[in-house]
Amino acid sequence: MSNIVTITLNPAVDKTYVVDDLVPEHKLRCNNPLVEAGGGGINVSKGLRELGSSSVAIFFTAGRNGELLHELLQQERIECKPVPVQGETRESLVIMDQSSKKEFRIVVDGPKIDISAFQEITRMVQTIKPSWLIASGSLPDGLQKDVYSILAKTAKSISAKFILDTSGDALKAALAEGIYLIKPNLKELSHLAGVKSLQVSEVPEAAKKLISEGKAEVIVVSMSSEGAMLVTKDMHRHIASPKIEQKSTVGAGDSMVSGMVWALQNNKSVLEMVCWGIACGSAATMNNGSQLFKKEDVYTLFEAIREKTDL
Repeated sequence: MSNIVTITLNPAVDKTYVVDDLVPEHKLRCNNPLVEAGGGGINVSKGLRELGSSSVAIFFTAGRNGELLHELLQQERIECKPVPVQGETRESLVIMDQSSKKEFRIVVDGPKIDISAFQEITRMVQTIKPSWLIASGSLPDGLQKDVYSILAKTAKSISAKFILDTSGDALKAALAEGIYLIKPNLKELSHLAGVKSLQVSEVPEAAKKLISEGKAEVIVVSMSSEGAMLVTKDMHRHIASPKIEQKSTVGAGDSMVSGMVWALQNNKSVLEMVCWGIACGSAATMNNGSQLFKKEDVYTLFEAIREKTDL
């Protein structure tokens, strides 16, 4: 059994369409879409697989899309534990306009989830007893904002380290329980700090306050093309992103999480962890649509980051 479990409460079937020119009221012809299994935790499992690590992906499935989601993950040889629910698993559409180089995203609502289905997920986690529990993504309709807090309690009960990548009230509720690592962006950290906005220079103080309050042990503040800020109780460090040509930012955050989890599983330092995370997140932006990163790109970018970071 893998020592990593990923949780996806709001999974999706990702479809990427590429059109020459997105013009209203015209019949737009394109090749068959790229169809992939998606959603926060699922993307983390896919990233881990690309890096050579295994994980157990736990997620809700509903209807024909749910069956397709499960099949797609099986094709990628990812161990799955789907939890069936009523309704239809949502779709997430990406339309790439070749003429403008712009990307359009359409996200469909998923099924309403009953608390009993979520309780099945917590039972699975308690049975598997992973060393690392990773939850990523938004909450589906029907679940209250405290469900990630419940997962944090579950992780503590089995001595697992909990890594959470979400936002808003769901993140704030989970932090009240105390977790190992979070990856907010500047806007999300500002919300947690109770201010309208933070400057980069204010990030270390705001993050260390959360750490001193026992809300998290490690905070990695993602800053898009500017890299990330690592903050622990003892140090903070800004790590810059490599300069690359971005094609799409879809899945970049989940890719970053997968890189950090892989590094931690392989006993890397927290500074190395962030460098691997940035390498994976940056590599994901080099591909179109919802495609994640390629391993060879990650290693190339990591070497560039390591050189500038003096690891």
